[in-house]
Amino acid sequence: MTRPAILIVQPHLHPLRALLGSTYDTYGLWEGPPAEAAAQIGALVVDGAYPLDRGLVEQLPNLGLIACFTAGHDGIDVDWCRARGLAVTHAPAVNHEDVADHALALILAARREIVRGDRELRAGGWTPDSRIMTGSLKGQRVGIVGMGAIGQAVAARCEALRMTVRWWGPRPKPDLIQVRADSLVDLARDSDILVIAARADDGNRGLISADIIQALGPQGLLVNVARGQIIDEGAMIAALREGRLGQAALDVFETEPTDPARWADVPNTVLTPHTAGATREAVQGMVLLLMQNLGAHFAGEPLVTPLTD
Repeated sequence: MTRPAILIVQPHLHPLRALLGSTYDTYGLWEGPPAEAAAQIGALVVDGAYPLDRGLVEQLPNLGLIACFTAGHDGIDVDWCRARGLAVTHAPAVNHEDVADHALALILAARREIVRGDRELRAGGWTPDSRIMTGSLKGQRVGIVGMGAIGQAVAARCEALRMTVRWWGPRPKPDLIQVRADSLVDLARDSDILVIAARADDGNRGLISADIIQALGPQGLLVNVARGQIIDEGAMIAALREGRLGQAALDVFETEPTDPARWADVPNTVLTPHTAGATREAVQGMVLLLMQNLGAHFAGEPLVTPLTD
């Protein structure tokens, strides 16, 4: 009996091959377009943060499923897929708590100068007369852009540390107890810390513009655990260099992997390599959902976590 065939698209997803190979004939796009198996491939396994190659899709006549290993799917045009009879699945509600933990860690690392303290101690800079003085987090005003699962988890953590929370998003959410700002610029102007937790799409590229950065100001901290393209990265770097923005703590970047030389002389930053949601438990959850969705698709059963928007 012929086994179903799948194509894994991004090279960094190659460990999935060992997990899926016992059930499916698996191919890796990094090995070259599988021309000899094009007619057999029924599903693509992708990282939803990357643009879907439409040309590749059109070369696979029996493709029926785009299976996003990730929760995010901003690289996938769901309407375009649906118009071609392609279902799309993803891995929601798996790592939002981990991403919120990382956001809080970035806030603490930046505001309490943890990275600087580590470097100074290791360089022999800790003397009886030296001590890094920082502000307290208590009473800091946190603004959250995007109040979905990640944003709400960030809010809970910040409030537990006695920070005050407001938020902004394009649509009101009456069930939330936190106050929604009248506008994004108002939120930035009235925040000490601005956390980006919004889902990326074509409509919010560059949403955190030079004007929003200016409103956050020279004492403000900008935190991003969403997608790099939501921030005008060039404007942010210029503001940091010129002292018009106080700090930035970033897990995501406009281009990934980001060029380290781009950040070599940018002050007051804490940077991590897109690891906010990368916990062992979260990855296990994403693998489980991927396998369940692939199994349901090839069995002709309802998908477990289909994308409907």
